[in-house]
Amino acid sequence: MALLYERISTHVLEEIRSGALGPGDRVASEMELAAQFEVSRITSKRALEVLREAGLIERIRGKGSFVVQNLPDLDGVSTPLRGRITHPARPRRHSGAIGLVIPDISEAYGLELLCAIEERCAEYGAHLLVRRTRGRQADEEQAVESLVASGEVDGMIVFPVHGDFYNASLLRQVLDGYPMVLVDRHLSGIPVSAVHTDNVAASQALTERLLDLGHRHIAFVSPPPQNTSSIEDRLAGFRAAFAQREPGPHQAHQLTSLRSTLPGSFTPESVLCDLETIRGFRAEVPEVTAFVACEYNLARMVDRALDRPHDLVISCFDSPGDPIAGPPYLHVRQNQREMGRQAVDLLLAQLRGESVPKLSIVPFELVDANRN
Repeated sequence: MALLYERISTHVLEEIRSGALGPGDRVASEMELAAQFEVSRITSKRALEVLREAGLIERIRGKGSFVVQNLPDLDGVSTPLRGRITHPARPRRHSGAIGLVIPDISEAYGLELLCAIEERCAEYGAHLLVRRTRGRQADEEQAVESLVASGEVDGMIVFPVHGDFYNASLLRQVLDGYPMVLVDRHLSGIPVSAVHTDNVAASQALTERLLDLGHRHIAFVSPPPQNTSSIEDRLAGFRAAFAQREPGPHQAHQLTSLRSTLPGSFTPESVLCDLETIRGFRAEVPEVTAFVACEYNLARMVDRALDRPHDLVISCFDSPGDPIAGPPYLHVRQNQREMGRQAVDLLLAQLRGESVPKLSIVPFELVDANRN
């Protein structure tokens, strides 16, 4: 099935072949083609770029696109026209690069992912362009739009930001068939290739470890989970662990209103507010003896807020290790390197025109804390 931009570029090619468009004739604009085919202007722009790369049109800033005066042999141009076509009269011109759109990186999570993606790209001889969104949806949308419009990359790996709604630009590119792979999380109901941990299974395994250690009252701690698949799945796994236990002796508790670790909110004031919220929660349910934090920084805040007594256990996802003392918390370690490698492999397979799975799960492991 042809991608949307291929349909447009092939349509214009057929107009040239049939004589409906001749040398020097004006080609429909990005806006006109977008309206005609009911696609975004980014898609129509990409179609025109493909035609330009094939040597069929020239684009003049401020005037529009025109059929070239000296057309190449049209029998040598195959259909559908693709973004990395080769024409005997014109050397192949493509970026040879892929884009990575990522909220940020840290030792706790993100650094190994970035390193794995960069190393895999180097193995294939592909350049990597990185755009940090700092966890803001507006920055993510701008990064996606600009990378696609610029033509600097052939496809993208995207680590979606936390948000109450899906990024419209991201959805538009997915629906337009732009080559893309998501990492760390997926977009529920959206047909795009994604590589991530089985967060339900990981959270369930972490919670079951605490239950097996004898903890009967355990609390799940997170920011609001709405529309962030990784948090939603971790909360589901936490609940699933309790569903297999006797409801009387074992009780699940939730604190899912913390906001200081959200993008743009990690300030001293918001941290102090969340610390007070954690202390208030603890006062209301003093029977809680263990916490499952959905991320490392929240585990640190629970630790600080409660001045962790020896009988209180804090667990989390992705606690960075200390080569001397070891990790401070029982935690799920996600395989960031495998995630990064698979993301590059899947994207390059898309660019070769191969079909790829919509969901790829990478393994995880439980790592015990080292408390002295």
